[in-house]
Amino acid sequence: METTTKISRKDHILQSLAQMLETQPGARITTAALAREVGVSEAALYRHFPSKARMFEGLIQFIEDTLFARIARFAADEGTAETRIYNILSLLLTFCDRNPGMTRLLTGDALNGENDRLRERISQFYARLEAQIKQILREAQIRENLKPSISAAALTSLLLAAVEGRLAQFVRSGFTQSPLEHWEIQWPYLSANLMMPFGIDDGFGSNAPLNTTSVSHFTTGIFLPFMIV
Repeated sequence: METTTKISRKDHILQSLAQMLETQPGARITTAALAREVGVSEAALYRHFPSKARMFEGLIQFIEDTLFARIARFAADEGTAETRIYNILSLLLTFCDRNPGMTRLLTGDALNGENDRLRERISQFYARLEAQIKQILREAQIRENLKPSISAAALTSLLLAAVEGRLAQFVRSGFTQSPLEHWEIQWPYLSANLMMPFGIDDGFGSNAPLNTTSVSHFTTGIFLPFMIV
């Protein structure tokens, strides 16, 4: 017998908010419109969330909980620094490809005119991601006798700029240009000089083959039943 999972009213509100972010690109979400989408009054919305900002924070929290739980697994993996960084960045791109509305939050596109606290939450998300990548680069010194070909801060900034640029293109295209488009063939160029042995300053990193572990296994069975991951 087929069964259905009933979601809570709170999750239903977040589901509807994510759907509106996806289907109304560029539009500012109002509580009145959200209430109509959910099928309740605005007063009913506020019984679950004290403000619209808290609704957005609920989605941001979902993004953080989902991604960083899996990022922690990659970070603890025994693979090379290059492989672990690849898997982390691919995870973020895959998540955004499958959740376009969430991507508008991560690029700040959906936060124009909203509470400044929300932009700070997104900044904290990227700061946390940056710290994780820097840690992997530092660990490579002990685990692989390798060091970043440029400073860890500069290299991490470059990697995140490449990923954030892909997310911005995705949003700007109205979600027609996938953030994963050409990623598999572009990564080897991006990572060609990622790491280098200690004592060598020629700018060339390891040529060891990359174990491109699929991230699809780590993006299933996630928290909110309405999300596609």
